[in-house]
Amino acid sequence: MLRREFLSALSGIALSYAVRASAGTNNMQVTIMRFSDAGKPLGRVTLDKVNRDAEWRQRLSPLAYEVTRQQGTERAFSQPGYDRHEPGLYRCVCCDNALFDAGTKYDSGTGWPSFWQPIAPENVRTSEDRLFGMTRTEVRCALCDAHLGHVFDDGPKPTGLRYCMNTVALRFVPRPDKA
Repeated sequence: MLRREFLSALSGIALSYAVRASAGTNNMQVTIMRFSDAGKPLGRVTLDKVNRDAEWRQRLSPLAYEVTRQQGTERAFSQPGYDRHEPGLYRCVCCDNALFDAGTKYDSGTGWPSFWQPIAPENVRTSEDRLFGMTRTEVRCALCDAHLGHVFDDGPKPTGLRYCMNTVALRFVPRPDKA
C-alpha cells in the first residue's frame, strides 16, 4: 500500500502546483522546479504552459510527435538510448523541462527507459488512462503536457515505482565534466 500512498501523494503535490488560470488573462500557468544540466536545482518558477504545436510538428520526428502530442507509444527496444547508463539528466523533448535524473534510472527489462522517481514531483503530472480497455496511470510533462509514458507500482525500492517512459519523449543531457 505504501507505493499507492506515494503515488497519491505525488499526484497531490503535482495538483498543488497544478495548472491554474492567470489572474485577468487566459494564460494557463504551472510551477515547476528548474534544474541546471548538471542536475542542480535552480528553484521553483511559475511559467506559462507551453504550446508550440506548429513548431513541434516541424521540429520533432514523426514518431516523437505521435508519442508526445498524440499519446502514442514507441515499440519496445526500438529506439537508441533506452538502455543508456551514463550520468546525466533527461529533459522533455518538446519544452526542455527537467524530468528525470539518470541516478534513478534502472534496467526494467521492458525495452523503455525506466526510473523509480521523477527529478521533481511538480515537473510531471499523472492522470488515469483508460485507453485500450485497461486502467493505467499516464505520466505527462507538467510544462507542456507531452505524453511521456506510464507509471506502475512494480518498481524497485525505495519508491516501488516504475516510470516507464518513451525514449523519443526524452532528451538526454550528459552530466557536464567538472572543471
